[in-house]
Amino acid sequence: MCDALQLPIIDLSSPDRFSAANSIRQACVDHGFFYLVNHGVDEGLIKKVFEQSSNFFSLPIEHKMKLAKKNHRGYTALYAEKLDTTSLSSKGDPKESFYIGPLSDNLNQWPLEEDLPSWRITMETYHQKVLSAATKLLSLIALSLKLEEDFFEKVGALNEPLAFIRLLRYPGDLDTSSEEICGASAHSDYGTVTLLMTDGVPGLQVCREKSAQPLVWEDVASMSGAFIVNIGDMMERWTNCLFRSTLHRVLRPRQERYSVAFLTNPNKDCIVECLESCCSESCPPRFPPIKSLDYLEERTRLAYGL
Repeated sequence: MCDALQLPIIDLSSPDRFSAANSIRQACVDHGFFYLVNHGVDEGLIKKVFEQSSNFFSLPIEHKMKLAKKNHRGYTALYAEKLDTTSLSSKGDPKESFYIGPLSDNLNQWPLEEDLPSWRITMETYHQKVLSAATKLLSLIALSLKLEEDFFEKVGALNEPLAFIRLLRYPGDLDTSSEEICGASAHSDYGTVTLLMTDGVPGLQVCREKSAQPLVWEDVASMSGAFIVNIGDMMERWTNCLFRSTLHRVLRPRQERYSVAFLTNPNKDCIVECLESCCSESCPPRFPPIKSLDYLEERTRLAYGL
């Protein structure tokens, strides 16, 4: 049994932006995870997204496979993806997912309106609303790093960012004799920040010390109406490991579990390199500069065993 982690709560609409930024800095240094409240995404819309997600995953497998993932958009079946690329197991994770990417590039795949009425408009509205919240959050993160509020805009990260909705379904116990303990194996996220909403079924755990042996896992409870936010690898690279891209996993739930992750990544041509405020003679840059798309493609290749 692991301990439950008490995460900080960040108010996105706080009038005291510098106080909010300082709280974010502390949360990102200590945990790499925090709750985000007053984020401006309507509770009714969130409920609709979960309903529509359930409607899609309830379709027969042959219907879902017509929308099989291509161009990082669409459906991935059970066991198709393995997030822990260090694992010796050849089997992927027991979850299914559906990816919806940037709305402007016409690469998304959509279920037929006659099969799932209002599905597309619900997901497009959610994408727009959560991207707006993530953009506001990134301005606070910039302040927390002693940068101008519009830093991430100036470096091009928010010019057509690679932002993805990831609908997830964990079916619960598929095989009680199985040795697998995870629905999503241990991993860190690739991008800048992830905003996660869950249906309240437990399972999310974090490990604050990646290099510790054995790894110590702590439960993260869901908070009604709040996003669970975590820092991704590219933000860790930007901050020279000041902010943590924390290892996390989802245990195999005993009952069906749904969640919706919103993964934000910089514009494909944005160069991610150590911030001047995060390095010094005694703490030189730990990573070379890298183009956002190059980093994402390499990490995705490993996750799918390509």
